[in-house]
Amino acid sequence: MPAPSQATLYRLVTALARPGELPTGPVRPIPASFDGRAFTPTTALRPGEQVQVDTTRLDVLALFDDGTLARPELTIAIDVATRAILAAVLCPSATKAVDAALLLAEMAVPHPARPTWPSILRMDHAPALPHQQLTTLDERLAGAAARPVVLPETIIVDRGKVFVSRAFTAACESLGISVQPAPPFAPTAKGIVERAFGTINHLFCQHMPGYTGSDVTRRGPDTEKDACYSVPQLQDLLDEWLVHYHHRPHEGLRHPLMPRKALTPNQMWAALVAVAGHVPVPLTGHDYLELLPVRWQAITASGIRIHHRTYDADLLAPYRGQPSPITARSGKWEIHHNPHDVRQIWVRLPDGELTEIPWIHRDHVHQPFDDRTWQHIRTLALHGNSGDAEQYEADLTDALDQLMRRVHSGHATKTEQALLARTTHVPLPTARDPQHDSAPGADNPTEWDEDDSIDDLDDHPDTEDDGTDLPAPYTGFGLYDAYEEADKW
Repeated sequence: MPAPSQATLYRLVTALARPGELPTGPVRPIPASFDGRAFTPTTALRPGEQVQVDTTRLDVLALFDDGTLARPELTIAIDVATRAILAAVLCPSATKAVDAALLLAEMAVPHPARPTWPSILRMDHAPALPHQQLTTLDERLAGAAARPVVLPETIIVDRGKVFVSRAFTAACESLGISVQPAPPFAPTAKGIVERAFGTINHLFCQHMPGYTGSDVTRRGPDTEKDACYSVPQLQDLLDEWLVHYHHRPHEGLRHPLMPRKALTPNQMWAALVAVAGHVPVPLTGHDYLELLPVRWQAITASGIRIHHRTYDADLLAPYRGQPSPITARSGKWEIHHNPHDVRQIWVRLPDGELTEIPWIHRDHVHQPFDDRTWQHIRTLALHGNSGDAEQYEADLTDALDQLMRRVHSGHATKTEQALLARTTHVPLPTARDPQHDSAPGADNPTEWDEDDSIDDLDDHPDTEDDGTDLPAPYTGFGLYDAYEEADKW
């Protein structure tokens, strides 16, 4: 009698194993149907027709800014028609709605090729792509990486609060993208993106130092000692690997005229673009501002007050105490805020443009900080708000400045270091004022809306916010800044 195959042997061992006898790791049986719903393969006939988005923890340990080792969170978007991974972003802590919203713009903006990459990774050297024809439509593709650029029509997401939040749905609406939540308890509805995570683990993660594996049976003995990359370094390596991935044949991609040949995502994109066409999407810094979370505030005589911070500028003089044209919001004004850096906001004036309004103490605090850091300062204040709002805000600003000085001098506590580690070094694309070129950036956004108050900070747990990435020790690594790339064109 012939010996069974390896796959059959593994199935028998799994069936015979009992809890505690074999370290098989977690097993989650996924039925082919649920509640009578049969499994139906997802199909798409043109790029961007359906894009699946999901988030998971990367199976690689990374060094965070507070010195801890942890697995960063990976969010990817994969096009069903071409199997192209349109965007992949690593976040040191839990992904927030604003990160998912800015991920949408990453899909439609050409990714620039790094100067140190091989020539084959550049679009003008990729034989499978119609580079000359595409460059005539979009000049940004001249120096782009050899990977597809697609603006989604429909995005399929799970029912996590990140993807059903107002910030994410409003960003999709501004870009003309439909959001389709997957049915509950039906993981096969997003089977393509789930399988893509397995591909990343198999072809990328397991070759990285600090690989943890999916369970303890696939983990090395010294994983913590092997981990040596920060999150920006892992992001740069992942960006380069993604270009190689799009040159790799995919068994799920077949051309009707060549059904026996597996195509690469680049080849399938080139074939479908020739039929469906390509429409370039020129995104500027102001487009990224539109994707930021929105709240509604009144413009008072002293400016705009948010969580005991005052934002003011001379250009607000005609609008102080005046209602906005938006009657549905009781005369409040539309405010866009950067959850990574609260040192400035953007208000939509009657001309329709978003105008930057700085915090009145912005020049006193030169490092980005978020609302959680501000709340920490309020809890440490020796005296409360005695009625003098201006003096109270000035005292909080001095306390924040002293905290930052302690962190930079090495005299801060571990809690204070971890607190500021979340709000440093990772830039968020925003428009910049020529006279004040701040570097917006932080790792852990805290999402707010018009219904939030300063007391709601306790509703946001700290378990996922214990650190962020370290700055790369050399210039060969760095996160892709979509705003800076869009500004170059």
